[in-house]
Amino acid sequence: MKPDDGYTVLFPFAKVRRPAAVAAHSKHMSFADLGLIPELLRAVEEAGYTEPTPIQCQAIPVVLAGGDVMGGAQTGTGKTAGFTLPLLQRLAPHASPSTSPARHPVRALIIAPTRELAMQVHESVQTYSKYLPLRSTCIYGGVDMKAQIAELRRGIEIVVATPGRLLDHVEQKTILLGQVEFLVLDEADRMLDMGFIPDIRRILNLLPSKRQSLLFSATFSEEIKKLADSMLRAPQLIEVARRNTVSETISHLVHPVSSHVKRDLLAELLNAGADGLGQTLVFVNTKFGCARLARHLQKEGISADAIHGDKTQLERTAALENFKSGATRVLVATDVAARGLDVDDLPYVVNFEIPGTPEDYIHRIGRTGRAGKQGAAVSLVAPEENYKLVAIEKLIKLKIPQQLVPGFGPETSVEELRRFRGGHAKPRRQASDDSFEASRPVSRSEDARPAAKARPKRNIAEDGFDFDRPYTSSKAPEAISPAKTNSVSTKPDNKRGARSVAFLLGGSGKDQ
Repeated sequence: MKPDDGYTVLFPFAKVRRPAAVAAHSKHMSFADLGLIPELLRAVEEAGYTEPTPIQCQAIPVVLAGGDVMGGAQTGTGKTAGFTLPLLQRLAPHASPSTSPARHPVRALIIAPTRELAMQVHESVQTYSKYLPLRSTCIYGGVDMKAQIAELRRGIEIVVATPGRLLDHVEQKTILLGQVEFLVLDEADRMLDMGFIPDIRRILNLLPSKRQSLLFSATFSEEIKKLADSMLRAPQLIEVARRNTVSETISHLVHPVSSHVKRDLLAELLNAGADGLGQTLVFVNTKFGCARLARHLQKEGISADAIHGDKTQLERTAALENFKSGATRVLVATDVAARGLDVDDLPYVVNFEIPGTPEDYIHRIGRTGRAGKQGAAVSLVAPEENYKLVAIEKLIKLKIPQQLVPGFGPETSVEELRRFRGGHAKPRRQASDDSFEASRPVSRSEDARPAAKARPKRNIAEDGFDFDRPYTSSKAPEAISPAKTNSVSTKPDNKRGARSVAFLLGGSGKDQ
């Protein structure tokens, strides 16, 4: 390993090696070139995928060869299929149409940090295994265990689980892990954040030492490195889309706006008729703000729902399904609640509040612009959030274009907005060349209107709700339609004042 290849510094503790037989990703490479069996190729084709992503090109051959993997990848890179497809192929020789539970022991265990992510991974398993007689199930907390126990008793080869509920089943002796041959630990960094590492270590002690193990994480802290060193044997490093990078298919835009009128601006952007934002995922920082914003949008006549920690599992599942099917146009979510949310061709992500860390900005916007499709990330930035924006731009090494929306400036008060609107309900929007004035957010002036005392304090800590607690034995006009516009440049443009409204709202220029 060369001293300057980036990996010696990152992983000095482990016997990490780079895949030697894996060629660089080619735009013309097919799934057939990766050595997948016909049953899987048929399922992949029916799912609408034609070309593998870079991480799939690297991971699939390594897993098929039986090697352990340390994967550095974020959401939206195709990593789920990168481990699901080869895992299914490795299990194919064990596939049996027999109804006897003894013929279907648990052979593969996939652990995810949240219920939503576990459900998403299980959905991928079901999609790709449709032509293989393999059984799979998803077990997570927040629901009655009886149905899960019944599934496990009939025999299951592939189990996708959250750590806490998996240990619940171990405690009640409703699952046997003695024949597990494959282990996948997905989003290990998130498990660390949620306090699951002790549970993971306990689970590792229950598994056979002779197994193939895969670990995926967006970042590698010292704790994650120690975990990888204990569970992986001579792993091959696969790394794409490092955490300080964003997809080139995503356009970025900032609207400087007073925190007092953010809700009105968002409703204005969404309510611009055929020219407004299409299906949109909106991020907020707290459960309270999540529910409050969704109610406001509903009052404005916008089809919106919220997903956060105070909702029941059934409510969260229904909200996700309605959004994924298009029945709900806008989904307001906290960072934790949105983990695992995967919507095909999602055109817009809006940061109603800037996240507490720059890395979370990348996690958020990674849900758009996937698989080569165009997407737009729009952020509503109040003056008190400027320091967060600076940190984001420093991390992604990009100065994000900014545009003022008439009537919604960084110093605008509610009373000023009402005066601006005058006799009509909404500020009139024209797709003209002089619609907006380019501007960077400025600090609040001395005579600016102070925030109302009754308003909740801004910059509240990130939503701390844990979907699965650590185990305890107790149990833009013309714009906005991506089909009508061109991509927003990711570099500042001195001619921004001559752009149409379409560009200012982040139109992507291609069909989604």
